Amino acid sequence: MHIARALRERYALDETFFLPNGDVATTDFYTAHLLAQRLNSHRPAEHQASPAELHAMGLLHELAHTIITRYQTERRPRALADAIAWLEERLGRIALETTLRAIVETFPPLPVQRGEMTADEYLAATDETGASHRERLLEESIIIWLENNNPALTRYRDLFDDRMLARQTAYEPLLAELDAFFRREPPFGPENKPLLELLALPSRIAPHSIFAQLDYIRQHWLDFLPPHLARRILIGLDFAREEERALALRHAAPGGPRVGEAPVFHGTDAFGVTINLDEEYEAFSPDLDWMPNVVLIAKNTYVWLHQLSRWYGRDISRLDQIPDEELDKLARWGITGLWLIGIWERSPASKRIKHLCGNPDAEASAYALFDYEIAQALGGEEAYRNLRDRAWQRGIRLASDMVPNHMGIDSRWVMEYPDRFIWTDRPPFPSYTFNGPDLSWNPRIGIYLEDHYYDRTDAAVVFKWVNRETGEVRYIYHGNDGTSTPWNDTAQLDYLKAEVREAVIQQILHVARKFPIIRFDAAMTLAKRHIQRLWYPQPGQGGSIPSRAAFAMTKEEFDRLMPNEFWREVVDRVAQEAPDTLLLAEAFWLMEGYFVRTLGMHRVYNSAFMHMLRDEDNAGYRKVMKDTLEFDPQILKRYVNFMNNPDEETAVAQFGKGDKYFGVATLLATLPGLPMVGHGQIEGFVEKYGMEYRRAYLDESPDEYLIRRHEREIFPLFRKRRLFADVENFLLYDFWRPDGTVDENVFAYSNRLGEERALVVYHNRYAETSGTIRTSALFAVKSEDGAKHLVSKTLAEGLALPDTPNTYVIFRDHVTNLEHIYRVETLRTQGLTLHLRAYEYHVFLDFRFVQDESGHYATLTDQLQGRGVPSIAEALREMELAPVLHPFRMFLNADTLRDLLAQRAFTADATPDDALIARVRAQAEQTYTAMAAFAHLHPNLEAALDTLETHVRRLLSLPAHWQNDADAPLADLLDDDTITWHALLLWVLLTPLGALATDDTETPSQTIERLLDEWLLRKAIEETLHTLGGDTWQVRQTMRLFDILLAHAGAIAAMLIVGEEDLPHEHSDAELADLLDSIIMQLLDDPRVLEFWNVHEYEGVEWFNKEAFERTTIALTAAVDAATREETLHAPVTTLGRLLLNAADGAGYRVQALRAASALPAADATAEDADELTEAEDDAAPPDEQENEAHAAE
Repeated sequence: MHIARALRERYALDETFFLPNGDVATTDFYTAHLLAQRLNSHRPAEHQASPAELHAMGLLHELAHTIITRYQTERRPRALADAIAWLEERLGRIALETTLRAIVETFPPLPVQRGEMTADEYLAATDETGASHRERLLEESIIIWLENNNPALTRYRDLFDDRMLARQTAYEPLLAELDAFFRREPPFGPENKPLLELLALPSRIAPHSIFAQLDYIRQHWLDFLPPHLARRILIGLDFAREEERALALRHAAPGGPRVGEAPVFHGTDAFGVTINLDEEYEAFSPDLDWMPNVVLIAKNTYVWLHQLSRWYGRDISRLDQIPDEELDKLARWGITGLWLIGIWERSPASKRIKHLCGNPDAEASAYALFDYEIAQALGGEEAYRNLRDRAWQRGIRLASDMVPNHMGIDSRWVMEYPDRFIWTDRPPFPSYTFNGPDLSWNPRIGIYLEDHYYDRTDAAVVFKWVNRETGEVRYIYHGNDGTSTPWNDTAQLDYLKAEVREAVIQQILHVARKFPIIRFDAAMTLAKRHIQRLWYPQPGQGGSIPSRAAFAMTKEEFDRLMPNEFWREVVDRVAQEAPDTLLLAEAFWLMEGYFVRTLGMHRVYNSAFMHMLRDEDNAGYRKVMKDTLEFDPQILKRYVNFMNNPDEETAVAQFGKGDKYFGVATLLATLPGLPMVGHGQIEGFVEKYGMEYRRAYLDESPDEYLIRRHEREIFPLFRKRRLFADVENFLLYDFWRPDGTVDENVFAYSNRLGEERALVVYHNRYAETSGTIRTSALFAVKSEDGAKHLVSKTLAEGLALPDTPNTYVIFRDHVTNLEHIYRVETLRTQGLTLHLRAYEYHVFLDFRFVQDESGHYATLTDQLQGRGVPSIAEALREMELAPVLHPFRMFLNADTLRDLLAQRAFTADATPDDALIARVRAQAEQTYTAMAAFAHLHPNLEAALDTLETHVRRLLSLPAHWQNDADAPLADLLDDDTITWHALLLWVLLTPLGALATDDTETPSQTIERLLDEWLLRKAIEETLHTLGGDTWQVRQTMRLFDILLAHAGAIAAMLIVGEEDLPHEHSDAELADLLDSIIMQLLDDPRVLEFWNVHEYEGVEWFNKEAFERTTIALTAAVDAATREETLHAPVTTLGRLLLNAADGAGYRVQALRAASALPAADATAEDADELTEAEDDAAPPDEQENEAHAAE
């Protein structure tokens, strides 16, 4: 490259930029940067010089010299000497000499520029080889002409402008005659063209890009060039890519997620690296027995401890302060691995950098480590051991990060072993300055970030290291994976050095002796191909990290220094020295299969699971699964699947909290591999915790609904990981639509372990679909000689269904808890047909097989047509009980109960509709007659039906009977309470069941309870209550209250009826008190009553629920009132009801106080006495009446 004298002076370019002949020396990257910096200080923004372009211009310049030299050596010796003679003849000697002199003076060699020689003296001299300077100058003239006529160099023409020469000398005729001269000479070069045409060809092929010209030379001329120049051209193109990348990253945000692609086993990655796992050896690491059961949960340690402190209301800042309750909860959830993020001692400089940049609340990054020792802020080694032991008692292994790619910028290694890092003795870019604060804690060593980092105008690739004792200065590279800006608080280890590799392995073994699970951060950066690509690129393959093209190596050179894969050495050493360790690699860049199959990692990240299922690229992810199964199913069992990781948005941010989330979570729990759960995922937290967070910034509370749904749907699957984890019996199925196409949105697969079977189906789309599962996708099977062939199996084979006639399979859907029954032959020949709603999922478990000797299973299967039922055994029983259940459902239906409730009398002159009562009696007679016939009994139903009719009339008239002043409080409580009214109607309408006793010792209530269960009448009743609009809780409460009425109403009525022929009489106060005591004790001794009252303990005192007690009292009072046949008993019945309410109120809704009140001498028992007996409990009671009522109402 040439620069005219005037421009040298304008830009103040000293001699260090020039060779003796006056050419600019830009083939060195650093010099190119310096020259660009000098030029740009005087050039407008639109004409700023690019270091890479200046370097490329120097390469073109050198290339031209090389071709001209080879031309004279190989094709036409003395070509330039003869050309001068030709020019003298054509132009004349004077014109030629004048032109050559002008060229010397315009682009002076250093002796001329210094004034040591005149232009004429220079032209008359020869160089050290004996060649004439006139010939050399003619060669330079050709190159000056090439530079001026290259369109790609237009914006640099001011540096080598030849227009003044053209105006004042015979410069243009000289070039024209030179071209004519060489056209007469033999053609030359890879294109076999005249010399000047050959030299100008790249600029004509690619006129607008100097780099495109170099690339043309790379593609067409590389073999023609000497090896050293060919290499430099490749590296020059790398330099251009580095510059482009540096400009792109200059204002990029630091860090960011390392977005992964779908795993592949053949092809080319994003960096142009060829992937072909067939050419790699197979060396899987076998699992130890516990490894398939691992379910890993991530916890950002500092954030977690801060959250625990808030939730438990005390300081929890050390590992040994983590409550046992939290570990119990994790174990209950099915978690077997606890990944503690950020547990190591962190870099003080990392924390300070974040403070200097405006984040005073930040901690150091969890991945900028000072040393691999447990952080003292977390309690150090002692606290770690305490947590480790407590976790292990619950079957939980601790997991830790390792960050082998780099260390903290001020780590112990940086201070003590600076040779372990990649460094240079001068900054790679002259524009770098290091005048900021010293970040070192060590008075002997200074650590300085590049200044532009602080104002975010650049992201330097190095920091400055100064030994104050010796004055040594190094520029150490930051950790970097080439995808974003460098990690400015880290220092990059140099894996080209064997001693560094060994030192890191020793650290890994140190960690493995503490943690049975190790996650290696950014593990793909330390695969040989990427160490070289990033830090010592092959010529022509650089550009990932700015400035590293200057350190290019051939593969052979690199392999000599690093002959083996680092990770393979790690795996083998850990297997020998710490064998009870699961090694987990965070690896992207299409290296997932390589990391587990060849390098031997136990598990590897599978980010495609999260990205593709979130984006509903279902065909894409099914292809990932199919490709893996076809290449080697053993890889599938080694994937780490997750719905978020610490670098990504939270799971609820990506998947929501609805069926899609739980559908994908079901895949997470049931696919082969290792499920990993994010921090806060189960609780539904939305905050993404940075690696520098010391606390959560959002005050989030756990979403209890989400947790309960996990407890119901996901955690039981976690606890069955052994069934799902392996691939020996795993099959992926296609879901065939009726039109003969495959619905790629449906994931269907089965797995087996021993006699356990599972079939999972999930539809990951907001739509409905129908289809059939028949045959599996292809999967690889290896023969003993290692040969591989692809096979497919049927659903029946996948589930190992028996091949015996007349066999039925019954299985349970874990999601709905319903059982299904199918003919095995149907599944074998036709497959399983399903209709799926949006994001619908099923996990079919608990497979069992039955032989149908009676034909009942066949009948039931035909009735259900695949529909699920709570219990197949119960459904069979229902089918057998159809003669009972059908009339019972016709009798006790929602319309009957609605109609009866509508007939309640609220005034004395109102009476129930006789026609309705007659209809109910007729339906009851039909029902109970059918029941008696089914039981082969012949009871006298007339008396029972008379009783039913009487009780119904009395019950419906109660609101009117209770309108007097004394009973008004009872009427107010009964009012329109549907739970109480439904329970009362059930009690009345089911009274005739008591007449169907088969044992003389059985009471009517016992008979009713037995037949409700034996004949599945409870289920029919619950269906009716649901039809009436009751939710699950209301139906459950109604049935509980009904059971209490069955157990106690008759007994209480019997207590009130004394004397011969059951004739009632007036009760004295003493008798009522005795009755009250008996009733209270009877109720307190019944566990069903205590459950209905929601008896619970608070600070050592047992409380019962006020509303539930009142509901029980009113129901019993109403039932007994309706059951007593003489009006004279009405007063004592309601009196007892009022006394019960008063006793509970006087006891303050304390169980012991109520029990004590009933134990007083009968004649003296009053509510006031109960209050006195509870004084001993007052200290334990809530402090005020409001809190009293709150506990009673729980």
